[in-house]
Amino acid sequence: MFVDERIVTLFKRNAHHTLTYWSVFFSFGLCIAFLGPTILDLQCQTQSTLSEITWVFFAQQFCLLIGSSIGGFFKRTLFSALSALFVSALIISIIFAIIPWCNNVLVLAIAMAVSGLAMGIIDTIANIQLVTIYQKDSAVFLQALHFFIGFGALVSPLIADPFLSESGCGNHTGNETEMIHHFRNMLRHSPIMEHNISQSTAPPHAAEEESSVQYAFWIMALINLPVPLAVLYLMYREQLIPCCPSGTPRLLDKDELAMETQQGQGAVEPAEHSTGGHGDIFSCCQNDNLRGLPVSFFMIHILGGLVLFMTDGIVGAYAGFVYTYAVSPPMYIPHKIAGYLASIFWAAITAGRLLSIPLSYRFQPIRLLLFNLAGAIVTVLMLLIFYTSSVFLFVGTCLCGLFLSSIFPCMLSYTEDILDYQGCATSVLVTSAGMGEMVMQVLVGQMIQTKGSYSFLLCGVIIACLGFIIFIGLLFFHRMHRNYLTGTQKKSTMPEESAPEQNGSSISEQKEKDSS
Repeated sequence: MFVDERIVTLFKRNAHHTLTYWSVFFSFGLCIAFLGPTILDLQCQTQSTLSEITWVFFAQQFCLLIGSSIGGFFKRTLFSALSALFVSALIISIIFAIIPWCNNVLVLAIAMAVSGLAMGIIDTIANIQLVTIYQKDSAVFLQALHFFIGFGALVSPLIADPFLSESGCGNHTGNETEMIHHFRNMLRHSPIMEHNISQSTAPPHAAEEESSVQYAFWIMALINLPVPLAVLYLMYREQLIPCCPSGTPRLLDKDELAMETQQGQGAVEPAEHSTGGHGDIFSCCQNDNLRGLPVSFFMIHILGGLVLFMTDGIVGAYAGFVYTYAVSPPMYIPHKIAGYLASIFWAAITAGRLLSIPLSYRFQPIRLLLFNLAGAIVTVLMLLIFYTSSVFLFVGTCLCGLFLSSIFPCMLSYTEDILDYQGCATSVLVTSAGMGEMVMQVLVGQMIQTKGSYSFLLCGVIIACLGFIIFIGLLFFHRMHRNYLTGTQKKSTMPEESAPEQNGSSISEQKEKDSS
């Protein structure tokens, strides 16, 4: 079979929980992707500048980071975990519904902050639960989990695109200095073509039109409603709703029975019973078991987090500003056509994560990480070189999404496997990824505002190269930690080997005494 029978059996025994965690990640993806294509319409709605509207990204990502950090508190019991998922998914629908009435950038930032808090809680609970349930078999299920982020993020821009205004506010970033033009020509090693100049000198639309983007938000609110209902149904099945008893055996009891039959296969206890090192990041830092561990143990956490800080930062910045870059000089792509870029990016991420499900079963995470990181660097560099080609912008967006798609689940599986699921890798990586999206979106937005749209791609190349360099350092500390574990295992086996020798020597001494 293409997939191991044991993996299929393990999934069937935990299917209800797994499907629920996958569904709430659809809400996560739906909420994370809509800001990119609608940013100029929201800028008009709030009558703000690009620099001011960028702080809406910051508010969402900052509270996503807070939600990721505190999400572990809600996994202590099954009731608290599912309740947190239900409330978080419901909050996302409510936020979608009220966004059209946020006519001030501060009010919009507060709404995005609340949605970010809900997204962070979803992110941490879903990742921790799957990693703890499946452990060494979690790579396949994590890829599927993050496929649903891509699926939700694909749906969001597609819904928004028909309702985007064609002209925006006429407030594009046209700060293209002579130094940037000179740098472009230096990269291309050729003068800028005449037809590209003529295309970029006259914006295609001058008149403003009224935006109808509010309908897109209301549609997304309705589409998301089945997700909290699915979580509520799982709570009903688990007999966690006092007023609605269920005759169906609790899924928890089925899991406990499954664990008894899988102890010889390395199966583990469900997440609601085993906290291990996968609590929130604060409890991880206070874990007494971390004392006396080697430097390599902590450096794997730090460097793995930094890699995701860079790569998830690229995902957030690219999804957030590729639309703004496309409608600005030198591209001047029409708004409704540029709106498809975010959809293409998230469609590529969705397809990449779907493709990574069988690949993660066939290949080690380290091989997939090397391939994806190298591919991301080459793609962004090619986008930088062919900056005047609108066709290659669409092609490069697709390739960029494919290469970036599976880096997070692969890194999560890779670091947890190195640490034998004893550290805090899940909490650290989720938190670091959230920090990367938060910081990079603000940084790139400010660079576009001050230096021009071309800095969007330049920042992408720099960030991707830094991520690859940090990953090389992670490989070095992986080898160091492996040597440490090998030495520890040798020391632990020495007393067992010396015991027979001691018994043999005591027997010989006893014989000498008897003979004397």
